[in-house]
Amino acid sequence: MQTITDIKEMQARCLAARAAGQTVAFVPTMGYLHEGHLSLLREGRRRGDLLVLSIFVNPTQFGQGEDLGRYPRDFDRDQAMAAECNVDLIFYPDTAAVYPHGYVTYVNVEGPLTTTLKGACRPTHFRGVTTVVAKLLNIVLPHVALFGRKDFQQLAVIRRMTADLNLPVEIVGMPIVREDDGLAMSSRNQYLTAQERQRAPVLYRTLCEVAARLRNGESCFTALESGAAQTLRNSGFEPDYVAIRNALTLEVPAGTGTAPQVVLAAARLGKARLIDNMILN
Repeated sequence: MQTITDIKEMQARCLAARAAGQTVAFVPTMGYLHEGHLSLLREGRRRGDLLVLSIFVNPTQFGQGEDLGRYPRDFDRDQAMAAECNVDLIFYPDTAAVYPHGYVTYVNVEGPLTTTLKGACRPTHFRGVTTVVAKLLNIVLPHVALFGRKDFQQLAVIRRMTADLNLPVEIVGMPIVREDDGLAMSSRNQYLTAQERQRAPVLYRTLCEVAARLRNGESCFTALESGAAQTLRNSGFEPDYVAIRNALTLEVPAGTGTAPQVVLAAARLGKARLIDNMILN
C-alpha cells in the first residue's frame, strides 16, 4: 500500500492502471474510518484491480461555525484500517494542493436536490461536496466510485452531477452500516457523550416507526413528520428535519404508492449532528 499526496502522480498511476486494462475502484472519504467505510473498501476490492482510498477533510463543504477545525483526524489509524482491506493507494492531499491560491471554480447542482433538507440547513454544503467529488473523480479517474447511503441526499446529488456532466464512472450506493442498537455509523458519533450515545438510537427507532406507519397506509405526511420531530425533541434532540420524500427526486411525494419513498432525518444531539434515512418500496 502506498500513500500519494501529489495530484499529478495520482493521475499518472491511475492512467497507467487503466492503460494496462485494470479496473480502478475508488472510495472517497474524509477519514477517521469506521466499519461503514470498510464495507465500501471491501466492495471496492471485489470490484477493482486497483483500489484507491482518498482521505481529505474538504473545507468547502463546511459552513461558518461548523466543525471543520475539530473534525476527527487520525491518519495512522486510517492507514492501518486501509491496509486490512488491501487498499492499493491512499490519496492524501493537503488543502493547498486541492484548492491552490486563486482557486475560483465550483460545481453546482441546481434545484430541489440541493436546496431542500440539508441544503436548506447548510446552504453552501453541496457546492463544496460536488466540487470536491468532481475534482477527485478527475484525479483518480475511477471506473467505479462507492458511497454510503447514510447520506441519501448527498448520494442523489452526486449521481445527478455525474450524469449531467457525462462523467464516465459508475456511482454505487452501499447500504448503511449500523451499530447493534441501530445507530448509523458515523465519524461524528465520537462527539456524543456516554449519556447522549444511549439516547442516539432514538433517531433510528423514530424512522422505523414512520416507515411502519407509511407501510400500513397512513398518508398524512405532514402529521407523520411533525410527530416524529416531536418524538426527537422529547428525547433531547434538536431536529433540523424529518421528511418523507420521493426517493428518486427528493420532492414531496404526490401520494402513497406513486413512487419509491424515503424517510430522512437530521438532528443535533449535543455536539453531534446525526443523519439517517430509511427507504421504502
